[in-house]
Amino acid sequence: MALWMQAQQLQDEYLPQMQALYGQHFPIEVRHYLSHWIEQQPWDMMDSDARQEDFRAKVILENLVQELLRKADQLMGDDVFVLKLKLKGYATQLKYEHCPMELVKTIKNILLHEQRLVCEASSPNTSLGLMDSIPQRHSHISQTFEQLRIMTQETDNDLRMLQQRQESFFINYQESLRNNAQLQQSQQMNPPDTNRTQVLQQRKASLETMLQQEAHQLHQLRMSLGEKHQTTFSRLASLQTTILDDEMIQWKRRQQLVGNGGPPEGSLETLQRWCESLAEIVWQNRQQVKRLELQVQQLPMNGAAQECIVDLNSKITALLSTLVTSTFVIERQPPQVLKTQTKFAATVRLLVGGKLNVHMNPPQVSATIISEQQAKQLLKNETTRNESSGDILNSCCVMEFQQSSGMLAANFRNMSLKKIKRSDRRGAEMVTEEKFTILFQSQFSIGGNELVFQVLCLYPWRFIVHGSQDNNATATILWDNAFAEPGRIPFQVPEKVLWPQLVEALNSKLKSEVQSQRGLSEENIVFLAQKAFNSSAMHRDEFNNLTITWAQFNRESLPSRNFTFWQWFDGVMELTKRHLKQHWNDG
Repeated sequence: MALWMQAQQLQDEYLPQMQALYGQHFPIEVRHYLSHWIEQQPWDMMDSDARQEDFRAKVILENLVQELLRKADQLMGDDVFVLKLKLKGYATQLKYEHCPMELVKTIKNILLHEQRLVCEASSPNTSLGLMDSIPQRHSHISQTFEQLRIMTQETDNDLRMLQQRQESFFINYQESLRNNAQLQQSQQMNPPDTNRTQVLQQRKASLETMLQQEAHQLHQLRMSLGEKHQTTFSRLASLQTTILDDEMIQWKRRQQLVGNGGPPEGSLETLQRWCESLAEIVWQNRQQVKRLELQVQQLPMNGAAQECIVDLNSKITALLSTLVTSTFVIERQPPQVLKTQTKFAATVRLLVGGKLNVHMNPPQVSATIISEQQAKQLLKNETTRNESSGDILNSCCVMEFQQSSGMLAANFRNMSLKKIKRSDRRGAEMVTEEKFTILFQSQFSIGGNELVFQVLCLYPWRFIVHGSQDNNATATILWDNAFAEPGRIPFQVPEKVLWPQLVEALNSKLKSEVQSQRGLSEENIVFLAQKAFNSSAMHRDEFNNLTITWAQFNRESLPSRNFTFWQWFDGVMELTKRHLKQHWNDG
């Protein structure tokens, strides 16, 4: 649900706080009529303290004014005359033409406070701690990036010094060869030149001592540089784990819960900025290690340094591979329940595409339907038969690069599910319980085709042929979204969960479907539990430790009924949404 839609549903003490965010500096009418446009802008990518961002801020101000004028012109009817005048007046009265960055700061501040109010209203006991922890985590990530940039610059400086020392060694080595040749020639003269031979012998001893010292110093410098790169690699790997396994997984989890009516997952701009910084630093360190490897090849020395450098190259290349393959994500999901012969759209994005210059040779992305079993084999790197489990029209798309945002994405705008091939179902499993995925895959080349990566991303969907199947397919998706574990084997979910866990999912779904801030009351939850467990218990605590199975949820009919618990609950939601919304909101 869009942030502004949630903000409009704020009640009690939260609504006055939200209204107080607006005034002459930024009228609430502008927020209302341009809500979608405002929430689509890349605010997170703009550093409001950086002077180089002033031009982008000016463009955003100009676009906002144009959007406001366009919106005013679109309003029709006699009763909107005054509103049209107000919107056009705001377009000329916004006092930011001399300081457009102030507009950026104002809107970012408003959106931040709106998000905080919505979070507090939906979860008053926990949201404040969450909002406090997010800036702390982000600050720690920023500090680590700054440390890594300094470390990378230091190793680059050391590498340059090492190169100079090695070049000096080669010069002295060549001088030693010339001196030895002259010494041999002098010793073979008849009569011998004793004085010259003595000078050359002294020079030989001096050069050999110097070369031994320089060789020892080179070995020590290589060892030191290898240890510094090892330290940098360890910190890089730790930071990459934090971003990909914590922050990215949390974003994907929020994206998953949106399907159950959860709050918006948020933009990818912060994650893209982090991933681009990772890509930049990893690539720089990989290039440094390669230069160090070349130096070692030019002047081989026995010892642990050479093995350490070779090991570093393989590890940092593996780090880069993980980064590239993990940042190929589905930004805009298709509906999770898809009907044949119905158009749908999707967007997949490579978060590091701009930094690694993947866009210089735009890759093509393909979309294929595969079964749950094929997905399992794919993630195990097992070979699968080259066949799909369905046909998608317009299933190929070339990735496009947006210079202003640095975004590399493939926008599938007109896909359509032509048909689906189902397998033999197991036991009591319904058609709508069968799990498929749309596999998005591509191949990226970086570093002048030096490295080639196969990338893929997939997500569970249910495919239906008739509208009557929608109800059961939605149940399967709700259960999957709510209870799937990160990193699971496709697409395993628990067969039973605690009753309070299901209540949380149902509450979120209800508020989203009815578009209401009012959720399930204590009395409602007890009634639902009585229905689900065929129980006459009267207190919520009596149900808290009970588990409910998938079969109880949407496979087995309720006692003396020909419908399941979910089908009954879904019908109640539909009735409330269509005919009882006002009564529900009134309590």
